[in-house]
Amino acid sequence: MNYYFITGASRGIGKALVNCLQEDSNNHVTGISRTPVPDHAGYRHIILDLADTTAVADFKFAALEDARKIVLINNAGAISEIKPLGRLDNSQVARDFHINLVAPAILMNNFIAAYSSYEAEKITVNVSSGAGKNPVDGWSTYCASKAGLDMFTRVADKEAVLNRYSEFKMLSIAPGVVDTQMQEEIRASNEADFSHIADFENYKKSGKLANAEAVARKYLYLIDNPEKIPGVVFSVNDI
Repeated sequence: MNYYFITGASRGIGKALVNCLQEDSNNHVTGISRTPVPDHAGYRHIILDLADTTAVADFKFAALEDARKIVLINNAGAISEIKPLGRLDNSQVARDFHINLVAPAILMNNFIAAYSSYEAEKITVNVSSGAGKNPVDGWSTYCASKAGLDMFTRVADKEAVLNRYSEFKMLSIAPGVVDTQMQEEIRASNEADFSHIADFENYKKSGKLANAEAVARKYLYLIDNPEKIPGVVFSVNDI
């Protein structure tokens, strides 16, 4: 059996990943998000607020039977406010870092602790962003937290190579520009706060936003074909 744990499973890329994985009865998916999703065959949902650090730290990965592959996909992400520094709500600054960086780091820590002894293929995939490499005005918390996620993944990979834990593959993969609710939130921002809003409006109008299901299938292709993976931190557009 292949076991997948996916954060942000109720919408966007996370929901698309769940739907794609459900095509194969050998996959069992645990979805994690604040929004309830009904359990069904091959799927279990856990309600968890990733901004709640204590609740995330208390999350326990279940014992698994007959595991051939175990995958954690840290997909959830947030841009709470698109505004310049000096005008941000400090609670929202903390929330973005908790969701985009702190929660994935804690979940990776717990994932490794739970499954180090398992004789199975073990993979962590962090959904990164090009914003982690390029500064974007109004996106300070998102850019910084995604940059931190990339480096956290690099360190985890280095530790895995040094055999600090057994047989884990660590990846941080950016999805490109995808047609999700986050894109709607970006387009609803103010030009005075975000100089690139016209570009994002044009992505939608000109059909340049990638379909969430198509992107999800690229992620799953890479998970199933590790020989195609070009490195630790990269974009699906590099493939």
